[in-house]
Amino acid sequence: MRHDESNGSATTASVTVGPGATDDSTFIASTHVSTPATDASTRTAVADASAAFADSASAAADADDMVIFFVLVLVDHGLGKQRMRVKKNLRLAFRHCKPVVQVDGTHLYGKYKGCLLVAVSQDGNNNIVPIAFAIVEGETSDAWHFFLSNLRQHVVTRDGVGLISDRHESINAAVERSNGAWSPPRAFHMFCIRHIESNFLRKFKAPYLQKLVVNIGYSRTVREYEVRYQRLRERGEAYTNWLNQIPRREAYTNWLNRIPREQYALAFDGGYRWGHMTTNLVECINSVLKGARNLPITALVKATFYRLNELFTRKRAEAEARINAGHVFSEVVTSKLLANQLASGNIQVSCFDRQNEVFEVREMPSRLEFAVDLRGLRCDCGEFQVDRIPCRHVFACCANQRLDWKLYVHDVYKMDQVRRVYRARFRPLGNPTTWPAYNGPRYVPNPYLRRVSKGRPRMTRFLNEMDTRMLRRPRRCTLCGAEGHSRSRCRQSAGRTADGDAH
Repeated sequence: MRHDESNGSATTASVTVGPGATDDSTFIASTHVSTPATDASTRTAVADASAAFADSASAAADADDMVIFFVLVLVDHGLGKQRMRVKKNLRLAFRHCKPVVQVDGTHLYGKYKGCLLVAVSQDGNNNIVPIAFAIVEGETSDAWHFFLSNLRQHVVTRDGVGLISDRHESINAAVERSNGAWSPPRAFHMFCIRHIESNFLRKFKAPYLQKLVVNIGYSRTVREYEVRYQRLRERGEAYTNWLNQIPRREAYTNWLNRIPREQYALAFDGGYRWGHMTTNLVECINSVLKGARNLPITALVKATFYRLNELFTRKRAEAEARINAGHVFSEVVTSKLLANQLASGNIQVSCFDRQNEVFEVREMPSRLEFAVDLRGLRCDCGEFQVDRIPCRHVFACCANQRLDWKLYVHDVYKMDQVRRVYRARFRPLGNPTTWPAYNGPRYVPNPYLRRVSKGRPRMTRFLNEMDTRMLRRPRRCTLCGAEGHSRSRCRQSAGRTADGDAH
């Protein structure tokens, strides 16, 4: 956000378009760009002069249909006005998705600076459903607050939602500024385990503990978590930390203890992750849009619009075809249910409370025992409460007591719910010459956002700790036996090669 020192005012304009309706509404994405205000008329700006496309498109759409249009104006460092035009009976596609949202940001490669913020969810067939986009000046606290507040107000209106992100300070600050909108019990903010792993590697330079840290997060039960947590304490050589004089193995767990375990461990998340430990869903969208991130704002919004139209049209047809074929559940869940049902054959069941549906099962021949509470939707293996579908132990209990296992499959996995996600109908934009005249604010390029770097722009990101290969133990050379290098980089190997060439 830039402020004019002469009058201390600033203006932020944003156009929002993206998939959100279950009837004939459509597209929720937003462009949000800041600009200095230099006169009383409050000059607004978008990062490309051709952004008039977004203005005219909103005018071309019906006043109660097609486009959601946000305008946020900040005057004298305070909120001056916030205006929204949206269909009154808008029913969002997110209502029929899993109640989990992943958010992330990625840089734009065009001639103007900026970041693309993306929010996605997932349907009952494990398909990625983009629910919001925003083009902002950068991953700042104000930008994330703008994005998350509008996302919460207009798209993610249900409670009990899980929000998964990286540990970016701007996101944490935006969550704290949300006045409880993204805090328990309305929402639960959790972190991507891959980013926690990256932070761990940056702190301790111990790649052989990388997989153990990830496995701690993936622990489905408290006992499994405690075993792996204790293993982390015991790994590594004891050494004296010059800062706080504690052994290194305790430094590992002390660093991890700074993060609330419900924000990174599956065993303590209360089921709000729905099994998602990373932000891979939104990372996939970022990779899909990589070719469009070097386009002007108009072209980027337009490309997003047509790709979303193609996605919704294709997925709607697939869902209707599967329903017409007589299938009740989604394809992915049907495969999992079949596998769990086949695995329930060698399980012994002991009924402890038939009325309250409490059982104990024993797997054969491993003789492992698990408690199952069907009414409480809980099993000691952890799969039942994480995936919301019957695990092999639940199938065994249902078969033993002649219960219908379909009652324990969450509604989000039913094909009727999957079809409702893609009921949104996109309307073609048509010829711009036929659009009604637009009488709103006019957008001009903002010279402060233009790139001034010389040479060919970099199209690939810098690698970090997340790109390193997972190592269970320090790398050891098979030639000399020393740690820290491999056979191909061993000095003895180089010496032998030189001797061989000499002969």
